[in-house]
Amino acid sequence: MFERFTKPARDVVIGAQTEARELRHRHVGTEHLLLALLRGDSIACTVLRDAGVHPEQVSADVQARVGAGPDPLGQADAEALRSIGIDLDAIRSKIEETFGEGALDQPHVCEEPRRGLFRRQPRHVHSASPRHLPFTPRAKKVLELSLREALHLKHSYIGTEHILLGLIREGEGLAAKVLTDAGLSLDELRTHVLDALDRAA
Repeated sequence: MFERFTKPARDVVIGAQTEARELRHRHVGTEHLLLALLRGDSIACTVLRDAGVHPEQVSADVQARVGAGPDPLGQADAEALRSIGIDLDAIRSKIEETFGEGALDQPHVCEEPRRGLFRRQPRHVHSASPRHLPFTPRAKKVLELSLREALHLKHSYIGTEHILLGLIREGEGLAAKVLTDAGLSLDELRTHVLDALDRAA
């Protein structure tokens, strides 16, 4: 399916990963797809911005609802380092530059299946590689619905507009809640996307 995505649509999927990492979330949800849609220069971005949706507000709404993920170095660590003149942000940047994004993420304990008479010890593994965060079932559904929207419109590609239509059609994820709480009607937003597609044709 990914081969049908246009370059801007691929950028949205990749950008959603970046949005999730910046919020220190351990997954990619519909909210991260919405944020990524707002960062580009596409039909979807234009429709959203014309409707009064802006990335700063969406990001603030997401953080108000679910917060940012835990900082791998806690407040006490930051205070201790600051007291001796060490810039924690500079160190964090240097570590991630050297070892990759997510290098400071906390490992999770993962139980391996027990075999025979001996029990295996829990081992520490990262929940996701630093390069890829897992998509939530709702975010996967949005991407699946984007394909269905493209097929319904008889388009041979999946663009950002189809991702937005998929997000609207899914209608229950955090992105949809953020949009409706901002006073937008998902049905009207869908109409605006379809009108923009007609004008672009």
